[in-house]
Amino acid sequence: MTKLRGYSAACERNKGPILERLQPILADCTSVLEIGSGSGQHAVFFAEKMPHLVWYSSDRTLNHIDIQARLGEAALANTPSPLALDVMNPEWPALSVDAIFSANTAHIMSWGAVEKLFAGVGKLLSMDGLFLLYGPFNDNHQYSSDSNRHFDQHLKQRDPRSGIRDFEAVDQLAQQAGMVLQQDYPMPANNRLLCWRKTPS
Repeated sequence: MTKLRGYSAACERNKGPILERLQPILADCTSVLEIGSGSGQHAVFFAEKMPHLVWYSSDRTLNHIDIQARLGEAALANTPSPLALDVMNPEWPALSVDAIFSANTAHIMSWGAVEKLFAGVGKLLSMDGLFLLYGPFNDNHQYSSDSNRHFDQHLKQRDPRSGIRDFEAVDQLAQQAGMVLQQDYPMPANNRLLCWRKTPS
C-alpha cells in the first residue's frame, strides 16, 4: 500500500456521530459527492457503512494520493476513484448525485471560497437534492463555546482568511443558491450538521 501522508484525528472522532445522522437522511439516496475528502477516512468509513450509496470522493489533486490509497486498501465496490474538484475552479465534475456532503471545510476556506462552494453546490444539485455541511458555526457572531473561540483564534493565526462562519451568513448563501434549510443538527464537540434541500425557485 502507498504510504499515507494524511491522517485526521478529528475524522476518527466524529465519523461515528456523523454516520448516525447521515444514515436516516441518506436512506433513500443512491449517490453522494463528498467535497474536500482530504485523507479519505470519511469516504471509506461512510461508503462501507452505507453500501447502498455510490460515494464519490473529491478534492484538489494534491490530496488524491492519500484518498486513492485508502480507497484501494478498502477495495469497496461503491467508491470510484477520487474526482478533481477545487471550489475556486468554475469547472466542476459533470455528475448526477442525490446529495453533497462536506465536513470541516468551510472554516478552513476563505470566505470567497465558501461563496464558490455554495454556488457550485446549487448548480450541481438537481431538484430535491440535499447539501449536508458539518463543522463549527457561530450564531449572530457569537461563539457557542470557549473551545470554538480558541479554535477560531488558532485558525486566524494560521490563515487570516479562514475562521468559523456565522450560520446566518452560510444560510443566506444557501438560499441564494436555491436551497432551503431542512434541519440543523447539534453534534458533539460544539459542531453542527446543517442540511439544506434544493427547491424550485
